[in-house]
Amino acid sequence: MEARRGPADTEPLPASPAKPCRTCVDFRSWMKSQRARGEEEARPGKTNGTTEDGAATATLAAAVATASGAVAATASGSSTCQGSQANSTSSSTSPQKNDVQDEGDPPLWGDAAKYGCPADSLALGHGTWRLLHTMAAYYPNQPSSQQQQDMRSFITLFSKFYPCPPCAEDFREWLKTNTPKVESRSSLSQWFCEAHNEVNRKLEKPLFDCRRVNERWLDGWVDGSCD
Repeated sequence: MEARRGPADTEPLPASPAKPCRTCVDFRSWMKSQRARGEEEARPGKTNGTTEDGAATATLAAAVATASGAVAATASGSSTCQGSQANSTSSSTSPQKNDVQDEGDPPLWGDAAKYGCPADSLALGHGTWRLLHTMAAYYPNQPSSQQQQDMRSFITLFSKFYPCPPCAEDFREWLKTNTPKVESRSSLSQWFCEAHNEVNRKLEKPLFDCRRVNERWLDGWVDGSCD
């Protein structure tokens, strides 16, 4: 199946539908699709004709559907597509288990256990939101005109190159009615918090209290739990 062509200022979809976009789906869904693909190819009398193309197309469609339900933009995150973000981490204060492997996930071995695996939509989203919120937390209190322009350019380019296409597209749509607020550190931090909460709403996750962005991303909690 040929990749869908879009406008020149948007990113193309993955070129090969036989291997779904890893950054568009979570790790468990990715592994399931890979196992299903392997079983399909191992069937007796299997040929590389229409049947394989149909299975590949269905696999890609399932991956995009999964991503659409977890759409961000960005940006890793999920941004993004569940990851896509979406692709995205919730900024709640409750303990996270992002690095704990789920019992239902396939066990890692070899280099994967030693070094990790390519990012799926969840890992991409977690890392992306951490980066974006931290960038905002250290943005100048009184940025120059050039710094403001640079940040606007960064956000625009980020929305085009975030590696979960459905998440990136969703973020670009959001940007059409939500211009980045780059006038100060506080305004940018609040803007990213609102963008993150928009993703949380779509994923039916708890919303973060944006009055506490400095505690979360700059100073640490006032109860000293980060000290």
